[in-house]
Amino acid sequence: MSTATAASVTSGTHTEPDPAARPALTDETAAAQAIRRVGVVGCGVMGAGLAEVCARAGRDVLVAASGAEGLARGRDRLERSLAAGVRRGKVTEADRDAALARVSFTTDLAALRDRQLVLEAAPEDEPTKLRLFRALDDIVEDREAILASNTSALSIMRLARATSRPGQVLGLHFFNPAPVLPLVEVVGSLLTHDRTRRIAAEFAGAVLGKQVVQAADRSGFVVNALLIPYLLAAVRMYESGFAAAEDIDKAMMLGCSHPMGPLALADLIGLDTVAAIGTALYEESKEPTHAVPPLLSRMVDGGLLGRKSGQGFYAY
Repeated sequence: MSTATAASVTSGTHTEPDPAARPALTDETAAAQAIRRVGVVGCGVMGAGLAEVCARAGRDVLVAASGAEGLARGRDRLERSLAAGVRRGKVTEADRDAALARVSFTTDLAALRDRQLVLEAAPEDEPTKLRLFRALDDIVEDREAILASNTSALSIMRLARATSRPGQVLGLHFFNPAPVLPLVEVVGSLLTHDRTRRIAAEFAGAVLGKQVVQAADRSGFVVNALLIPYLLAAVRMYESGFAAAEDIDKAMMLGCSHPMGPLALADLIGLDTVAAIGTALYEESKEPTHAVPPLLSRMVDGGLLGRKSGQGFYAY
């Protein structure tokens, strides 16, 4: 019997464990749990998902949208996602109502001034993200606040250098759909403080209940550095006429036990996002396998973005 267990049992009767026997919270764990006010920049699929995850963890969430139309779409996404959770029995009605009550929306980025953590979930466009980080640096008053990007592939170092507090900037890369998928990549730049990285990892893990992996600040981090070249290879195979889309996907599902084929997965991620990550990978590595195939570029140019547009390699 361990010491902790023995401390809770005396003469065959149960007593409360001795508080002194409980492991003390680390400084980083305490700091992560002290983060109560979270800002989310962006009201798209990822932004709404991040808002839901944080609200369900009991945090006060303020979502900043670029306009009234985007704000309305973001609120609708959040409400539909929580309603789906209730239907599947993953969320109680009381928890849904509590989560919705914790989320507010604004079109004024300056409203994020009191946030302790800001999660940037803007489109995967470096000039846009740089502009946002410069603005957040001026707006967020707490100099210890963490400014985190949900970028899939862009340089955390360049985002950090857009601010006067690079030690407080890092990547927190969630996966879509954020309320369902358990993984978060924690990506620090060479300038990110070790304590900032540890607090962010504790927040993602202990507070949000996610599984955390640490990744270096290189394009694509862990997952997309492996996944995107695979998806691009499937596009090239289809583009060459080597096999039909359905057969490529069926082969990888039945032959490799993948839950979804690569072309269907690209449609789910968004072909514009796949192309953007591929471009970032290629710009950094110049590896031919990272170059975006012409077919994918033309599909993006034509607005054939996958599930989000209703047409990609498949019709939805």
